[in-house]
Amino acid sequence: MFITLLKLTILFFVIFDPILSFGVFAAATKKMDKQERRKVALLAVGLAMFLSFTFLIFGERVLSIFSTSLDNFRVAGGIVLGILGLDMVLGTSAKNIERTTKSSWTAIAAIIATPLLTGPAAITAILISVNDFGILYTALPVAIVLTLTGILFLLVEKISKLLHPVIIQIISTILGLVTLSWSVEFIRKGLGF
Repeated sequence: MFITLLKLTILFFVIFDPILSFGVFAAATKKMDKQERRKVALLAVGLAMFLSFTFLIFGERVLSIFSTSLDNFRVAGGIVLGILGLDMVLGTSAKNIERTTKSSWTAIAAIIATPLLTGPAAITAILISVNDFGILYTALPVAIVLTLTGILFLLVEKISKLLHPVIIQIISTILGLVTLSWSVEFIRKGLGF
C-alpha cells in the first residue's frame, strides 16, 4: 500500500513537474506584489486541482463518450508523455516563459494550471492510475503533489534565492528522462506487450 502510494506520488510529481512550473511562476510573477502573486498561485493550483479531480472522477465516462478504450488512451498518452519528456530533456518547455510574463494574472494562472500542471500527460496518467489502482490511490498522490506545488508557489520569494534557473533545468532534464521511460511503459501496456 505505502509503496504504491509512493510510486504514484513520484509519478505525478514527475508528470506535474512542479519545479518547472515553479520556474515559470517565478518568472511570470516577479513584477507582481505579494498579494497578486498569491492570487495567481492559489488560482493556478485550484484550477489544476479542479481539472485533475474532474478527470479522476469522471474520466471513465469521458472515454465512453468519445468511444475509445483505455488501451488506446494508454498509447496516445504514452506518445504525449514521450513528447513531454523530450521537451523537458531538451529544455524547450522553459523557453516560453518570456511570452508568459506579458499576460494578465488570470492568464498566467490559467497557463500554469493547464497545460503546465494538468496537461494531457497528467490527465492520461490520472485515467490510467484510476483504472489500475482506484480513485483513492490516485486522489491522494495528486492532492499531495498539487499541495506541494501550491506551497512552492506561495514561498516563491524564499525559494527563488535557492533555485537558480540552471538547477531548475537540470532537475527538469532528469525528470524528463523518467517521463520518457514511463511513456514507453504506457505504450507497451496499451499495445499488450
